[in-house]
Amino acid sequence: MDTELAAIIFLVAVALLFDFLNGMHDAANSIATVVSTRVLSPLQAVAWAAFFNFVAAFFFGVSVATTIGKGIINPNIVNEHVIFAALAGAIVWNALTIYLGLPVSSSHALVGGLMGAGLAYGGPGTIIVSGVRKVGIFMVLAPLIGFFVAVPLMVGVLWLIRGMAPHTVRRVFGRLQLVSAAAFSLGHGTNDAQKTMGIISVLLFSTGHLGNTFYVPIWVILAAHASIATGTLMGGWRIVKTLGMGVTQLQPHQGFCAETAAAVTLFATAHAGIPASTTHTITGGIIGVGSTRRLSAVRWGVAGNIVTAWILTMPGAALVSFLTFHAIKLL
Repeated sequence: MDTELAAIIFLVAVALLFDFLNGMHDAANSIATVVSTRVLSPLQAVAWAAFFNFVAAFFFGVSVATTIGKGIINPNIVNEHVIFAALAGAIVWNALTIYLGLPVSSSHALVGGLMGAGLAYGGPGTIIVSGVRKVGIFMVLAPLIGFFVAVPLMVGVLWLIRGMAPHTVRRVFGRLQLVSAAAFSLGHGTNDAQKTMGIISVLLFSTGHLGNTFYVPIWVILAAHASIATGTLMGGWRIVKTLGMGVTQLQPHQGFCAETAAAVTLFATAHAGIPASTTHTITGGIIGVGSTRRLSAVRWGVAGNIVTAWILTMPGAALVSFLTFHAIKLL
């Protein structure tokens, strides 16, 4: 086996490790509401989410993967060192935030990693401004969309259940929440697995293994979805506590509305090829649901800590990848 092929196999393995950690980190997004409402046990919830993370491979195409592969940094400058530094930035940032229990965006960590590695390799000219701008805009819009979809949905549900016995509401929406959790996990799988697909595919393309046309091979699609589903099975319990119980207290009908709002947002952004954050969308949905009771029902201090972590994610991951690239050069 020659050195270049060995390096490519190693980097594919590292990318799939990132995907696994992404699933582990973002498991909380998929299961926090359904666990906090006690519709499913944590073990049942992660199995449910992991299954739909994987089957998302067969539904939504690869538009987000194409954006990651060709839309953040110039694919012509990509090499093994750039990819390794980008993944290192994303993995280190994810590991840090898992330890701190902060639900930040793995998507934005990966984008930040790519930006830092690109800057280290070739300076500002390597950055595709339009692609980064699109990600930045939806860093703000995704939680807002989740919020503004959740609020009228919650108001409508409250109108429908007026006069219903509490045990009836819990039974009906406990079942419906299984559907909404499945839909959100589909959105999670199709958005987040595609980011790893984009990284692997641009590596294969830049090293001549895809020919003259960029595309995402079938084996890459299946491997990425299998990795994120396995990571989801491992869970992310500290973040489950923050999202499912730290922002606001939820009942099954509220969990249904939050998950449905987030799923709608993720389906729309995936269709448009925008690498939106599942973390941001579900947090926006949860805050929207909580705010329909009263603004004080949302623990704004916790929400503020989450937003601070969001803001720091792209520059934090970029700094790690920038330093990693230069450390590789020294070696």
